Amino acid sequence: MRHTASRHLAEGPRVGIRHFTQEDGAEFTARVRESKALHHPWLFPPATAEAYTAYAGRLIEDPTKAGFLVCEKHDGAIAGFVNINNIVEGAFQSGAVGYGAFAHAAGRGLMREGLDLVVGHAFGALGLHRLEINVQPSNTASIALARACGFRLEGFSPNMLFIDGAWRDHERWAITAEMRTSG
Repeated sequence: MRHTASRHLAEGPRVGIRHFTQEDGAEFTARVRESKALHHPWLFPPATAEAYTAYAGRLIEDPTKAGFLVCEKHDGAIAGFVNINNIVEGAFQSGAVGYGAFAHAAGRGLMREGLDLVVGHAFGALGLHRLEINVQPSNTASIALARACGFRLEGFSPNMLFIDGAWRDHERWAITAEMRTSG
């Protein structure tokens, strides 16, 4: 089911962002299967209906997560996704960002626009102060996206996450609300 702009939480010139729904499963999983080569070895989003149901359910129901679909405005097609995980309130007001483009949208600037919209939404409506992205050093496309959206390199974490059968090093990129308003 294609969604209209009125369902977008925020819009840019070419994309809008909206929350995941269970009804997005068929399109999302088809895009994941089409994008397997693009995502490997960094990302393993749900590729089956059952896996999507569980994944989307967590993003919809868990208050420490917020999931956003990046959708093309002209036809509503899902171009990618941006999730904010591990949301901590109180004095921290922070979350960890993960994202993925789908193959048909890769290299077109749609995810840059979408991530920028999510960052604005996170610092506005969600009331967060800091967002962090952890990226494997060889994932140059993901690092370029983080940099393009104003994230700064803050550090290196050896053996941080268990991905694709091994513990992987990650670079830590972050942005704060002040960086966004001063930049």
